[in-house]
Amino acid sequence: MAVSEDHTSCWVHKDLTVTTKQIWALLTTPRASGGKDECQIRLTGIEREYWMATEIGRLGGYGFRFTVTAGDGPNQKEEKMGAGYVKLRGKKKRQQKKVGHEQEGSSSIRPELAAFVLALRGTPVTKPMLYLCDNQALLKAVKIWVSEGGKATSVGAPDTDILWEAIEELRKRSTAEGATFLAKVKAHREELVNEEADIQADKVISGKDVSWNGSTGQIQQFAHHDGKGLARKQVW
Repeated sequence: MAVSEDHTSCWVHKDLTVTTKQIWALLTTPRASGGKDECQIRLTGIEREYWMATEIGRLGGYGFRFTVTAGDGPNQKEEKMGAGYVKLRGKKKRQQKKVGHEQEGSSSIRPELAAFVLALRGTPVTKPMLYLCDNQALLKAVKIWVSEGGKATSVGAPDTDILWEAIEELRKRSTAEGATFLAKVKAHREELVNEEADIQADKVISGKDVSWNGSTGQIQQFAHHDGKGLARKQVW
């Protein structure tokens, strides 16, 4: 099927008999709500071979025996931030939150941290968990607190209000011996798990119900416009 603003076309095999019900389904499909395609991952039958050959499948994501989650945190024009995550397998779970405090300057890692916190909160601390994301900065921020021990410090970290929540959730999981694995997938490659997490975040990014809207302890210094007309805010 091909859909444009003006036309809709659908090709079928010449020997296929199309029922009236199927015709009406095809006619109403283009009128359905827009946005990104809904995620439909089936790991049974012939489709399993396809999904296991994708990047996430080859990383072991679809074969992971325990809880598999994916999160994303879009940052629209560096002004509005949202966070969303999805849980695969079993009873599917989705959650999303609008991320606040843009007045201190939005960033790509702030909503990503928020999505990670949502996934951690939504997973029992005793269950091993795999978290898939497309943001390398998130992995670096978390790794510091895992590998550097007493040397780790939050001095200079711009999003400590969310970072500390992530650290506390990881501490709870560590105490309960619930393993937590993070894996990065390539961004903008239309990996459907990541895309569905992005869909969840987009649902609330323009809403009024805001989370993580308290002060991060930083002081806004000034704002200016760069050559592209975007507002750039600096804080200290």
